[in-house]
Amino acid sequence: MEINHLQPAQRKGLLVVITGYGKGKTTSALGLAVRACGHNMKVGIIQFMKGDIFAGEWKGIQRMNCRVELIPTGIGFCGIPGDSHPFEAHRRNAQEAVRLVHAKMSSGDYDLLILDEINNALHLKLVELEQVLDIVCRKPPELHLVLVGRDAHPEVIRLADTVSDITEIKHAYRKGIEPQPGIDY
Repeated sequence: MEINHLQPAQRKGLLVVITGYGKGKTTSALGLAVRACGHNMKVGIIQFMKGDIFAGEWKGIQRMNCRVELIPTGIGFCGIPGDSHPFEAHRRNAQEAVRLVHAKMSSGDYDLLILDEINNALHLKLVELEQVLDIVCRKPPELHLVLVGRDAHPEVIRLADTVSDITEIKHAYRKGIEPQPGIDY
């Protein structure tokens, strides 16, 4: 079977927002990374709020043998039960992640950059709206930029080319079922 590889007449880097309260925002973004891998694109994933608990995507990406770089910059989710880190520590890490985003964008080495949990970081004031808008405004024209996490700011949504709102209909957690490897992390 011959596969037709369609190419757009003009390449344009898109601004994509994946938000909402349902499960699957990061999973959806990782699906974009897999798709980009199939096109031999260079992908960077910067996780703003994860990093203190193992997530399967870390090993999965290593096993894919693709040009995908995953950088967990956070120290866990800010303000949730069991979070022992002070707000300022979370903010420091998020600010470092913003600096890293600018470095990765300006390098010209990436086709797709995924900023996992940046919407949460903005909502929690770990980063400022002006910083996120600056990232969006400085995005190179051919770079695809994906902003992930619940509570996407209305201004970010307004600027985006594509927005998906992941809605929870039902979740095993609500039945008292613990997070499951390979599905939840």
